[in-house]
Amino acid sequence: MERLKQHRSATPSQWREKAEWRLQNRTWLRHSQHIAMLMLDKMEELNMTQKELAEQMGCSQQYVSKVLKGHENLSLETMAKIEDCLNISILKEELV
Repeated sequence: MERLKQHRSATPSQWREKAEWRLQNRTWLRHSQHIAMLMLDKMEELNMTQKELAEQMGCSQQYVSKVLKGHENLSLETMAKIEDCLNISILKEELV
């Protein structure tokens, strides 16, 4: 037991909090991950880098990276920019 105690981290693990957060937010996380996959597929098809997409969207490459990880709660404005830049459909319903 002493050997285990010597190797434990000084900061407590937050795995439970993170797991509970994912559970509470699973619906929008699922949508975010789906959007990220659509984006990655289209970017690969267009041979487009994250930096190029960021320039077209008017944001940082770091933000595009966060979006592509599928953990970003996207605004309607951001989704519309993604649709315009990549010529993909995210929002299924057309606004009249």
